[in-house]
Amino acid sequence: MEPAKLPRPVNEMVDAILAAVHSGRVEDLKSALEWNEMPPVFSAEKVEDAIAHLKATSADKEGRQVLAILGNLLSVGPARLRLGRDAENNEVLVWPYLAELDLDQLTPSQQVDLYRLVPAETIAAMHAAKRWTWYRIVIGADGTWHSFMRHQ
Repeated sequence: MEPAKLPRPVNEMVDAILAAVHSGRVEDLKSALEWNEMPPVFSAEKVEDAIAHLKATSADKEGRQVLAILGNLLSVGPARLRLGRDAENNEVLVWPYLAELDLDQLTPSQQVDLYRLVPAETIAAMHAAKRWTWYRIVIGADGTWHSFMRHQ
């Protein structure tokens, strides 16, 4: 999906996240995190310090792997989901769009996107589990960053 087709607040949040990705400093996510009234969900358990958590879960312990994952996920379009009854704010966007598709029904082009985003061994495990288990980003149509976490 082209950025111009996303709601303006979503584009602004994506731009803020990508600014941190391009800087290579996970601390630069702080501005995107502070836009929300409530912090995004990063784990099934409560996270007190988002930046410390992202560093701790990153393979390099500096947050660069997490930034790479964020950048990769945002490089493909989102799925649009309608949730709730509020006609003006009932849409959430989920990156990557693949997280909402049947993995056994992907087109060749979608399979290429999958291999760009997810390690091959994880793809095999997802096929065995018959569901998406890699990271996903959820942003509301109002620009609220709801979550970024791996789904087990």
